[in-house]
Amino acid sequence: MTVTDEALPHTAAPGTGTGTGSDAADLPGPHALRGSGQAGDASGGAGGAPGEADDTARDEVVTALTGDLDTGFAVLYDTYRGAVFSTALRLSGRWAEAEDLAAEAFLRAYRALCGYGPDRIAGLRPRAWLLTILMNLWRNSLRTAARRPPPGPLEDAPDPPDPAEPVEDTAARHETGRELAGLLAGLPAAQRAAVVLRHVTDLPVAEIAIVLDLPEGTVKSHISRGLARLRTLHHTQGGTP
Repeated sequence: MTVTDEALPHTAAPGTGTGTGSDAADLPGPHALRGSGQAGDASGGAGGAPGEADDTARDEVVTALTGDLDTGFAVLYDTYRGAVFSTALRLSGRWAEAEDLAAEAFLRAYRALCGYGPDRIAGLRPRAWLLTILMNLWRNSLRTAARRPPPGPLEDAPDPPDPAEPVEDTAARHETGRELAGLLAGLPAAQRAAVVLRHVTDLPVAEIAIVLDLPEGTVKSHISRGLARLRTLHHTQGGTP
């Protein structure tokens, strides 16, 4: 599905109408579900106006793509690689699988762009478009995994390392990453996707609805039920109420 300006409303800001702004506060980790976005990408997590930030990033990416595909794709990659990888990591729970999903998403995006004309590129919403590709790849991986033996424990899903971070903090964050991966793995796929897109990638509900191809009301329901189940799982496993 091609995500265009016409398909994506601009009126909903992150958190608007979700009723989940603080619902993740009692989940593990200093930043709850968020915190795995890489510096410099337009994942929408930091800053006072993430919607405006993504609009600016979107304009820069589309302008670059319109001028030259290869140069523009490098801008696309640098802008959204953090959001794509962080989303893939929290969906899959495994670092290696997240790398594969993110790489394949960008590869498919490049192949698709090779066949797009200027008008189609001009109407693109790059972040939602990339995450739609990623989501389809992840769903396909779930169907494939269902036909194979179960994988090993979710042991390799820490947040990306910060070279300036003290060793003790890195170790604590690594443990938090493993715990969070286990909790997210306990959610049904639809709830996991909605929670990750809202509280990791920090997308507004309107954009999540586009990525998941669902009504906004259904997205809100998946987020609310997913967070409630995460809290239950966290408390059951010994988390602080």
